[in-house]
Parts: sequence; structure tokens; C-alpha cells
Amino acid sequence: MTTLENKIDFAVVVSVKNANPNGDPLNGNRPRENYDGLGEISDVCIKRKIRNRLQDAGQNIFVQSDDRGADGYKSLKDRADACKEFAEATKKKDKDGSGREAAEKIACKQWIDVRSFGQVFAFKGDDASIGIRGPVSIHPAFSVDTVDISSIQITKSVNSVTGPKKSSDTMGMKHRVDFGLYVFYGSINCQLAEKTGFSKDDAVLIKEALRTLFENDGSSARPEGSMEVCKLIWWEHNCKNGQYSSAKVHRCLHVVPKTDNPKSFTDYEMTVDSLDGLKAEIIDGL
Repeated sequence: MTTLENKIDFAVVVSVKNANPNGDPLNGNRPRENYDGLGEISDVCIKRKIRNRLQDAGQNIFVQSDDRGADGYKSLKDRADACKEFAEATKKKDKDGSGREAAEKIACKQWIDVRSFGQVFAFKGDDASIGIRGPVSIHPAFSVDTVDISSIQITKSVNSVTGPKKSSDTMGMKHRVDFGLYVFYGSINCQLAEKTGFSKDDAVLIKEALRTLFENDGSSARPEGSMEVCKLIWWEHNCKNGQYSSAKVHRCLHVVPKTDNPKSFTDYEMTVDSLDGLKAEIIDGL
């Protein structure tokens, strides 16, 4: 396993057509918007999709969703307790922190999402929780333009249980973004990668997960083909700290509409400024 020696920044351009990329449960599951009318996809939602892709690639994932549980454990506690080395280390947490350090190393070695994004292992009672900071940081995604949201009323006309007569129809609403082009950014920190054991091979797995972000992600809210990774921009610095700040690197990407009413990625012009000594790789999505 090769240690990560070069800071990495990345950006992902995503198109959404007739889909709900990330519903807001506090707003009737309507697609998220900010106060400027731009569509939004939370960083938590993006990390969930990355975890799913890593799981599809055969990697051990600690924070598994209920509908994709692959090991039979029903909670994070059950999954943590099932790792005997980790469970024993957490029992030996002592004042000098040696037990805590051992538990952190075991957790990072066992689960790729822990050594990538970090994790808080909470304990009841007086035992202090274990907090791990991960090297991979993800920003929320925002649309380039304001998004139009369509809402339709739907009904369910099926009896849920057997009865003497037909049950009443159930009314509901379904929402979608007609079209939106979203962009999100992220980075991988070498200093934190050293602490968690995040390697070059792990960076390659994250890269491929981003490129194929919506594979096996279809649902009634996001039909297959309605969400697509258009471009992945992958910047690799020549040192651990990076020649430039992440903010400066992320500003190199420009996505500008070419028409007043864009309907696809081809209706935008995408350019990437060059920075001296910084390698930029522009990759097509799946």
C-alpha cells in the first residue's frame, strides 16, 4: 500500500433531467434549493453514493444504508462489535490514549469509508467517543443556473390489506427537476491521509467512484439515465501541501451557459484554467 504523497483536488459536473436528485424531507421531499433558486445536493447525499460505489467495488463499508446492507448487521454498533480487534481495543481505552490510538488504526484499516471520510464512534456512559478525521472532503453540489421544479399529483389505488371493500385512494405529490447542471468540489489532504492510512490505491477507488457515481443508483425518484456525471476534473499537486490552495484550484473551473434556456450539458461551455506546475486531468463520466 503506497502512501499518498500528492494533494488532490477534484470537481464533478453532473446533469439532472426529470429527476429528484436530493429531496428535502422538511419540504415535502421537494428537490433542494438555496435562497437564490439554485438546486442543491447535500454533501451527505454525495458521500452516500460514493460509499455505495465503493461497496459495489467490493470494499468494506462501515456506514451502509439499510437497503444495501451486505453483512447482515442491523446497526453501526453491531457492525463495530463484530470486528473483534476493534471491540477489544475500545475496551482498553486508557488515560495515555494508547487504546484509543489502536482502535482508530483498526477502524481505518477495516473500513475504507472511515479512512476516507472519518467517523465518530460514540459510546454510552462515561466512555469518551472516538473521533476520526478523514482526508476526503466533499462540498455540496449547486446548479449553475436556477432550476425549474415540476410537481404532479399521484394516487395509489391498491388495497394494502384484504378487506370487504376497496380502500380509498391515497393522494400524494411527486416532484422533479426538469433540467439542471450541478457542480461539486472536493479535495484529499495528505496529512490526514497519513493518519488514517488512506493510500494512492484508495484515491484511485474514490476517483472511479466519482466517475461512475450514478451506476446502480436508479429509483422512482431518479430513473436510470436521468442523472449523469458529465465530467470529472482531477487535479494532482506535486507535493503534500499542494502548490495552490483548494479554493484557487476550484476557481479554475468555469461552466457557462451558451443559450438562454439550456436543456443539456452541450448547451454549456466548460473551460479549465491552467496553473503552473499543476496537473489537471479531465475525464468523461461513465
